[in-house]
Amino acid sequence: MEALQSHRLLLWDCPSECDYNCQHIITDKRLARDPPHLQPILQFHGKWPFYRFLGMQEPFSVIFSLFNFLAHDYGMQRIRENIPVNYPLRKYYITLGYFGLASWVFSMIFHTRDFSITEKLDYFAAGASVIYGLYYTPIRIFRLDQHDETKKSILRVWTMLCVALYVAHVSYLTFWRFDYTYNMVANVVVGSIQNVLWSWFSVQRYRRLKRVWAAWPGLIVAWIILAMSLELFDFPPWSGMMDAHSLWHLGTVIPTIWCFLVKDAQDDMQGTRLKA
Repeated sequence: MEALQSHRLLLWDCPSECDYNCQHIITDKRLARDPPHLQPILQFHGKWPFYRFLGMQEPFSVIFSLFNFLAHDYGMQRIRENIPVNYPLRKYYITLGYFGLASWVFSMIFHTRDFSITEKLDYFAAGASVIYGLYYTPIRIFRLDQHDETKKSILRVWTMLCVALYVAHVSYLTFWRFDYTYNMVANVVVGSIQNVLWSWFSVQRYRRLKRVWAAWPGLIVAWIILAMSLELFDFPPWSGMMDAHSLWHLGTVIPTIWCFLVKDAQDDMQGTRLKA
C-alpha cells in the first residue's frame, strides 16, 4: 500500500506503469534466453531498465545526488564559520555552494521521475553550476575581486560575458532545439577550460611554495576527471539499480568536500592566513 501511495505521489499513471513493467518483462525474457543474447539488456527511451525504489526511477542516482547536496551544504557551513565576512572571495565561495545545491536538488528530482520539465531543469541547473565554476575560476586565480580599477573593469566584462553565454545556451536549448550532443559538448568544453586553469594554477603555486596543499586544486581536478570518465563506460545497472552515471555522482562527493576544505584552510595568493 505504501509503495502504491508513493507511486501515485510521483505520478506513476497507467501508461507509465505499463511502460515500466513491459521494459522488465522484455529484459527478463532476453536474460533467460538460451542461447543468451550478445546484448541481453537494452535501453528504453535512452535509459537502462532500472528497478525503482519507493517510486524513484533511478534510486542510487537520487541517493548519490543527495550526498553531493549534503557535501555542498557542509562546505558552505565551513566557509561561513571559518572565513571572515570581509574576506573578498567569501561571497564567491558561498555563491558557488548555492549553485551546487540547486544543481543537486534538480538532479534528485530528475532521477526520481524523468519528465520533460524535470530533465530540462536538471540540465539547466547543471549548466548554471558549470558556467559559474568557469566564472569564478579566473576571479580566484587572477584575483579579479581586488580593488583595482583595471581588474574591476575586467570583472564587469567577464560577468556580462558569462551571463550572456548562459542565457544564449538556455535559449538555444529552449527555443531552438533541445540538442543533447550540443549540451554535453558545451559542458565538457566549459569544464575543461576551468580544469586547465586550475591545473596550471596548482603547478605554478606548488613550484613557488613547495607545499603539498598548494597542489590540491590540481589533484581535485584529476579526481573529478576520473569520476566523469565513468560516463564513458556506460553499462547496464548492477542488480537493475546502480549504473555508471550513479557512480559518477558518487565519485564527486569527496572532491566537493575537499574543494571547500581547500577554500577554508589555505592561504590566499597574497599570503593572508584565513581563520582555521
